[in-house]
This record gives sequence, C-alpha cells and structure tokens, in this order.
Amino acid sequence: MLLKRLLLVSILGLVLLASGSALWLWQGLQTLKEPVDLPEPVLFDVEQGSAFNWVATKLEREGLVEDALWLKIWGRLNPDRNVIKAGTYEFVPRETPIAMVGKMVRGDTKTWSVQFIEGWRFSELRAALAKQSHLEHLTKELTDEEIMARLGKPEQHPEGRFFPDTYVYTGKETDLDILRRAYQRMEGILTEEWQGRADGLPYETPYEALIMASIVEKETGVPDERGQIAGVFVRRIQKGMRLQTDPTVIYGLGEDYDGNITRKHLRTTTPYNTYRISGLPPTPIALPGRDAIHASLHPQPGTSLYFVARGDGSHVFSETFSEHQKAVREYQLQRRSDYRSSPQAQP
Repeated sequence: MLLKRLLLVSILGLVLLASGSALWLWQGLQTLKEPVDLPEPVLFDVEQGSAFNWVATKLEREGLVEDALWLKIWGRLNPDRNVIKAGTYEFVPRETPIAMVGKMVRGDTKTWSVQFIEGWRFSELRAALAKQSHLEHLTKELTDEEIMARLGKPEQHPEGRFFPDTYVYTGKETDLDILRRAYQRMEGILTEEWQGRADGLPYETPYEALIMASIVEKETGVPDERGQIAGVFVRRIQKGMRLQTDPTVIYGLGEDYDGNITRKHLRTTTPYNTYRISGLPPTPIALPGRDAIHASLHPQPGTSLYFVARGDGSHVFSETFSEHQKAVREYQLQRRSDYRSSPQAQP
C-alpha cells in the first residue's frame, strides 16, 4: 500500500515537473513574439556562413533579443526556418524577434540606391558614387583609365559607357560592382538598338551611334524633339557638313568652360570642336539614355539642317541657312530675360 502511494506521488511529481517545464518553455518562446523596443531602425550584419546560434547570440549582444536561449530553442524546433542568409538587414521599431529571423531566412537585406542621370559626364557619375553610404569604395583613388582596366576594358574611354538609371545595391557591394552593372546594361541596350537600326545611317559601328546619342542627349530639351535633332545631325553628316554643336565644344573645353561660349572657343581646334572638325568627335560627351540612342538609330525623316533654341526648351528647325539666320536673330540675339535652352525644372 505504501509502495503504491510512493509511486503515485512520484508520477504526480513528474507530471507537475513536466507541466512546469512545458509552461516555462512556452512562456520563454512567447517572448519571441513580443515587439522589440527600438527607438529607431537599426542595421544588423550577418557574415557569410554564420550559424543560427551565432546569429542568436549576436542579436542578444546587440540588445535585439533579451535572451538568446529562447531563439536557439526556437531554431531547434523549426529546422526548416533556421538557415540564415548573409547580408545587412534593417530591423524597425515594433518588429518581433521571429519577424527579424524571417527576414534573415528569406534574405530580405537592406538596400540603397544611386541614380545616374541622362546627360551626366563620367566625372559626375563618379562624384555621385563617391557620396554613397554603405557601399565599399574601391575607385576613389583610381584614375578613369584604371577604373576601365579594373572593368576589363583598358582600351576604352569611360565617357558614355554607363547606362543612366537607378541602381539598387546592398551593403556587401562595391562601387565597381555598380559600374560593372551600368556598363553591361549600356552594352546590352546599345547592341539591341543597333540590331534594329534604320537603313542608310552614317555610322560604321555601334560606338559611333553612341557618340551621336550623347550629342542628341545634350542638345535635347523637349523629349519629343530627339528624333528631329538626330535627323538634322544625320543629314548634315551625309551631306558632308560639320555638326557645329555647342555641347561638343563645351566638353572639349573641360575646366576652361565658365558658362559662356565665345568666338575664340568656336575658333579653337580641339578633337571635340565640331565647328572645326568634320564628322563625330572621338568619344561620347555624356551618358545617353535609351531614347537618345533609339533616336540616333531611327532619326526622323525631313529636310531641316539647322535648329536653334527658342528659350523654352524647344527648338526652331530650318531647312536653309537664311531661315536659320532669321531664327537666330529672333531667339538668340534678342533673348528674353526668362530665356532657357532647356525646360524649366518643375517644383
């Protein structure tokens, strides 16, 4: 009889112990569903090959979980959800530890972006990259030539070679990674547009089309005029006329350009002064967008050989030099106070 009582007491003790342990475990795991008290978003780095338990310990060390033990137990109970991907993650206020783990399992890393604008020079592109945070900078001390060598294109000039767009990157990327993507994007778009080009164009290579596209990009104020502007330049080349376009002169002046083109500038021979040289300059002068590339390979038919800026971003196109002189007198020699060669920026 005594033995039976002892057995019952033992069993009851075990049941109570098991129940207590289960309750303890349940309460501990419930803490992983409670929002973390963060005053502002924080970044959390996970190195390549990091184990789940190591990440749990780091979360505790950085104050993102109260006790790593519960997260480690949770990981043991959920083996299909404990494989963490490397990267930089952003955790926000009111996010739970379980939600944080979910981000790292899915690989929802924090991203940043940099934008390259149509018409920018390569120097402006480099300046934009240099300002980016959370990006490893490998090119700051490199020359343009060294950058192209790092990209595997040591024989190429960098101007115009990178497609203007918004590029998203993670905290594990370098500025060279972004440049490589922009270069490859431009190569792909140029190849695609070249394959569908119109007949009878005065270009021997896709690169010549890229040079023309950069000029069209810089001359265009109103997007709908790209085809017309390209048409003027194509017809001038076909007739053996010089392009006589100011943006190439400005590019050739480099740092000597102070915002005004003088007669002396137009008379000075440089590889980019299309008032003095025939045909295209030796390289692009800016980053052309896809529309400018397309226009250069599909110029609008017509007879105009000249154009002049009205002052509102649009142009007057003329067939004869006398018509052009008349337009110059009207729009250039008697400029209004609100004259603009490109559209006014919208607020």
